[in-house]
Amino acid sequence: MKRLSFQALLLVAAPLLLLVLPHVLQDPEGQEVAPLECITVIAVRHGEKDRTEKRDPVLTEAGEERARELARMLSASGVSHVFSTPYRRTRATVAPLAALMELEVTEYSPKDLGSFAKRLAQLPPGSVALVAGHSNTTPSLVLALGGKIVELETLNGVPALGDQQFDRLFVTTLPPAGQQVNTLELRFGAETK
Repeated sequence: MKRLSFQALLLVAAPLLLLVLPHVLQDPEGQEVAPLECITVIAVRHGEKDRTEKRDPVLTEAGEERARELARMLSASGVSHVFSTPYRRTRATVAPLAALMELEVTEYSPKDLGSFAKRLAQLPPGSVALVAGHSNTTPSLVLALGGKIVELETLNGVPALGDQQFDRLFVTTLPPAGQQVNTLELRFGAETK
């Protein structure tokens, strides 16, 4: 798969920017009303892992490159919070961006995604959170937030990314109560074969 040029990436990312940036609405009489500030959750699976390590594997060179690409891609996105499961591969996936943005990485438990989704929904309006998870927890988190994902595999009855799918990035916007949650699915970095 070819890597997208910067211009092509910009065309793909432009809708993301429209979702992330607060916008000003006008009432029917043309008066400005307060801006809607959504909470944006960017969910990714960890990068490629070293499959020779059975317990808590590290990222491979390809996984480290993917983490650097993620940091480059999100460096101007306004990420204000970074979350990771307590595993080396997820922490390493978000570490380059956290360092670049001078943010702490906050751990969350992948075993209670419902509570974590509620916690994300309670972030201050306008927050942008990057969340690193796993093949099964990343799609489950997007669904717990109210987002939608198409064409997923199932692993033990749970929606999951395929074994070699490390290039998906899900951007879910949580608008003020009563409005529709939206999810944008993107791909980044090189496709894993």
